[in-house]
Amino acid sequence: MQIAYYPGCTIKASARQHEGAALAVLRALGVELREMEEWNCCGVVHSLTSDNLIRHMAPVRVFARLREQGNNEVATLCDMCFNTLARANQLAHEHPEQIEAMSVTSGGELNYDGNSGVLHLLQILRDRVGWAKIRARVRRPLRGLTVYPYYGCKLLRPSEIGIDDPETPAVLRDLMQALGATVVEGSLQTQCCGAYHVVDREELVAGRVAATTAQARERGSEAIVLSCPLCHFNFDTLQPQASAPLPVFYYTQLMGLAFGLEPGELGLDAHHTDLLPLLEQHNLIRPKGGPA
Repeated sequence: MQIAYYPGCTIKASARQHEGAALAVLRALGVELREMEEWNCCGVVHSLTSDNLIRHMAPVRVFARLREQGNNEVATLCDMCFNTLARANQLAHEHPEQIEAMSVTSGGELNYDGNSGVLHLLQILRDRVGWAKIRARVRRPLRGLTVYPYYGCKLLRPSEIGIDDPETPAVLRDLMQALGATVVEGSLQTQCCGAYHVVDREELVAGRVAATTAQARERGSEAIVLSCPLCHFNFDTLQPQASAPLPVFYYTQLMGLAFGLEPGELGLDAHHTDLLPLLEQHNLIRPKGGPA
């Protein structure tokens, strides 16, 4: 299985461990993500304006380049990239006159009809690979590890482009259970973490992080598992210091551990909160200096 791949900016900068783990587990599953030869930033946030078309040009240009490279479908790891691209694709499909206006403005560079597909990696794992194949690939089950799946908002909303039920999603739960982990859930797992407000309203974001981690602890969770690089940054850096922070994993890292991949491939040391003690406690990695 080969799928064109749009990485986006954050994945190549502050979330490289997510990409490295994703590519490693996909190789183990026989899936190849082929990075687009040319791509640009998606614009990060979908613009809600309808009369300022320049704000929509960046994601539409990604689709135009995708077509030029001979592909009609593209995958991404980043929740915000997925949301922005999916909503731009929806705009192109429903309002071709706006795309035509952009194309004219760009000298024909943005010729696109809105008929390509964009997939989040979790959709590929659920709908193309399947939980049964993932379960069969597990070599080191995550037995005894209790996790709290956190979805945030960009993966699920608006419902027209979300990959799961916006109120009661199941994709991370089902994936973690396929890996052998125990899953606990709560009402805050689909609440926005505050996103980019961390830049100018850090207290607001820290409050949301504190409330969600408190709920996870109350449910018995030992770690948070998520998919969004911005959510990861907020949870990894803004947890209350009064108690030991909960480790925060990308789902791809836990997949890699369960598949028996080498920890060095998974970027486990590239986090603000130390992941290793919890993994050593559950015998998912060897302690430093321990027997081979």
